[in-house]
Amino acid sequence: MSSSDPPRHRCSAVVLFLLLLGFSVAVADDVSWTEDSSLESPGCTNKFQMVKILNWVDGVESDDFLTGLTAQFGASLPSDADQGVRSPVAFVHPLDSCSNLSSRLDGHIALSIRGNCAFTEKAKHAEAAGASALLVINDKEDLDEMGCMEKDTSLNVSIPVLMISKSSGDALNRSMVENKSVELLLYAPSRPAVDLTAGLLLLMAVGTVVVASLWSDLTDPDQANESYSILAKEFTGAGTRKDDPEKEILDISVTGAVFFIVTASIFLLLLFYFMSSWFVWVLTIFFCIGGMQGLHNIITAVLLRKWRHLGRKSVKLPLLGTMSWMSLLVNIFCLSFAVFWFIKRHTSYAWAGQDILGICLMITALQVVRLPNIKVATVLLCCAFVYDIFWVFISPLIFHESVMIVVAQGDSSSGESIPMLLRIPRFFDPWGGYDMIGFGDILFPGLLISFASRYDKIKKRVISSGYFLWLTIGYGVGLLLTYLGLYLMDGHGQPALLYIVPCTLGLAVILGLIRGELKELWNYGIEESENHTPEDPLPVA
Repeated sequence: MSSSDPPRHRCSAVVLFLLLLGFSVAVADDVSWTEDSSLESPGCTNKFQMVKILNWVDGVESDDFLTGLTAQFGASLPSDADQGVRSPVAFVHPLDSCSNLSSRLDGHIALSIRGNCAFTEKAKHAEAAGASALLVINDKEDLDEMGCMEKDTSLNVSIPVLMISKSSGDALNRSMVENKSVELLLYAPSRPAVDLTAGLLLLMAVGTVVVASLWSDLTDPDQANESYSILAKEFTGAGTRKDDPEKEILDISVTGAVFFIVTASIFLLLLFYFMSSWFVWVLTIFFCIGGMQGLHNIITAVLLRKWRHLGRKSVKLPLLGTMSWMSLLVNIFCLSFAVFWFIKRHTSYAWAGQDILGICLMITALQVVRLPNIKVATVLLCCAFVYDIFWVFISPLIFHESVMIVVAQGDSSSGESIPMLLRIPRFFDPWGGYDMIGFGDILFPGLLISFASRYDKIKKRVISSGYFLWLTIGYGVGLLLTYLGLYLMDGHGQPALLYIVPCTLGLAVILGLIRGELKELWNYGIEESENHTPEDPLPVA
């Protein structure tokens, strides 16, 4: 690829555009539990808390911890591991703890299967046998809330009671059947009131949109100013404009907007039903190709802004054709970066490489795909608004689980996850995990904000009287509301566009009405779409 070639080579990023739009959800990669309606009575008023379970096998501490959920009754656990007590663990007899236990468990943590009796009854039998705590092994991977029954009018359970998942119980059982000594330490660390890493993710998302919108000004300000001056002169009252003929720009049409959403929905369903490691592998490879292309475009644009002579020396290669030496070296670097990330994608630091590739890909996509006016923006973002709400909140009524959240979490059996997300570790959270946001939550509003930036430039608006600044602020507010919803709903995935669309599109429409420019924004560029010449870029159908 020659650095002097027209940007049509960047259009390979558009191959992934539908894939990127398919993921539009803000989630927290976290442990969770199934809520149930529980009765409150004396001795049964505890708040449900997540529990960390450290385990030792024959005196050797495991690298991983298990998780549990406290019951609505029983003693509370310390919030710090140093205050916890390390105790041996033993299975109860009978295994369901639904009757008096056959042996004493003094100083031991009791393990019980779920069984058919009330959780409070299990706890009473374990406490009577001298157990220091009771762990109930669920018959599935979810952690259910253990509440009280109507007859439990006055409880006095003085030991901690919690539930663990089936897989956690199986892991403990495997160690115990081999006659190994298993010890556990239970504690319930509290989460920070404010998730600071969510703020970092917000800055990444807003920064990506701002940089994409101002990319031509940042990389080649002289040419950008000249292009905008020409466009301003050619701009007529009817809204006719003509883009740089050397650039291949794909303007989304109304039909194309609906097509994007329908195709994204079909693709989401395919992932939901046929999610497997090989499917995720294919998506990951496509992501690497698009990310590598985006990273190449970003690096070459930055280098050429400072050292224009770097793109003059070229070399002819088999299959690849003629390209500059700079472009060749940058391609080698980008390929190495993408391959390294692919190999190390399961490591603790892989999130950084994923975010770099993803941000570069989105910036490139927003240079190629554009909204021509507010009319198309309204159709696209309103469809996306319904799409996001349906696949996050309404799909569980049809498919018994949230399709968007299941797809975003990836294939749990193989540990593979969809890479079309920006994610960042929760550095200050003792529970760890990641905060994540789908590419769609950046690209959808990014298309509108990029249009606002171009419109302000052509109309020669100062920043305060334009649309770009206010829509960018609105986007940030929409993301803040998304994470507020995430916090209030205990980490349940949120349809971010539910908050973002009113704060961006809604704000654009309101500003247009107040300034008397809504009709112009609505029909902007429509003459060009109807009377394009063969040299003009065709709108996406």
